[in-house]
Amino acid sequence: MTGKVSAGPHDAFFRQVMTQPDAARDFLDIHLPRDVRAMCDLSTLQLESGNFIEDDLRARYSDVLWSVQMNQQKGYLYALIEHQSKPDKQMTQRLMRYSLAAMQRHIEAGHETLPVVVPILFYHGATRPYPYSMCWFDAFSNAELAKRVYTAPFPLVDITEVPDDAILTHRRIAILEFLQKHIRQRDLMALTASLVKLLQAGYTSDSQLRTALTYILQVGFTEDKSAFFHELAKNVSQQGDVIMTLAEELRQEGLAQGLEQGLEKGREEATFKIAQAMIASGIDRMQVLQLTGLSEEKLETLAH
Repeated sequence: MTGKVSAGPHDAFFRQVMTQPDAARDFLDIHLPRDVRAMCDLSTLQLESGNFIEDDLRARYSDVLWSVQMNQQKGYLYALIEHQSKPDKQMTQRLMRYSLAAMQRHIEAGHETLPVVVPILFYHGATRPYPYSMCWFDAFSNAELAKRVYTAPFPLVDITEVPDDAILTHRRIAILEFLQKHIRQRDLMALTASLVKLLQAGYTSDSQLRTALTYILQVGFTEDKSAFFHELAKNVSQQGDVIMTLAEELRQEGLAQGLEQGLEKGREEATFKIAQAMIASGIDRMQVLQLTGLSEEKLETLAH
């Protein structure tokens, strides 16, 4: 005998005990940080499903998740107890991953605010004491930078509040910022002067310009698309050909679409006339619908 035991029996024993409410209550009463314990009503312990953990992780790690209501406060606290029989250098990262998954499931259950999830590692490996830091920031190559990033509000780029003059100085990202700021404007024709200035700066590639103009036509609104294109092309000489080529392509697409719609309408009208003649000759109406492929609703629509 080598003295080695597989993880299976360790996990099974851990889960059998730690999923019992009385045992879990004692564990949390003893091992929760004192200030956190003082906020918890342990009589409200409820075992939560582990289904929020991805399958690949669930197969390798043993976790137990308990929820508890807060004393004198509205909200929940979750205690995530993870069992390990050998050290894992990336354990703090995995505990954070588990914690975020528990928060996500809490929100999906209909709650409006995030719960605090307290990760607790239960360790009994052969290496003593546990050799790795339990501070998540220590897992980063630059712990100080990680602290600044993850303990401060996340950066927000609210482009709706950025002045247009500032946006026009943003080089290759200006076209995206400017259009997405103004795309809901009543008529984008009013933006041509600013767009011309932006394009004249020379940072927008031909492919970006095509994408931007297509976006304008798909999402934005202008009463006269032809005038919009011509105004841009007239004032942006270096990319005027690109603008007018796209305008012509879109015009041809529109003509093709209109032709197809006209042909479809013609086919429908011809089928309707045939159906009318069949009904007039005494053929049963249901049989006419079957033979022509027209629906009752379509037949009525074409008749008016």
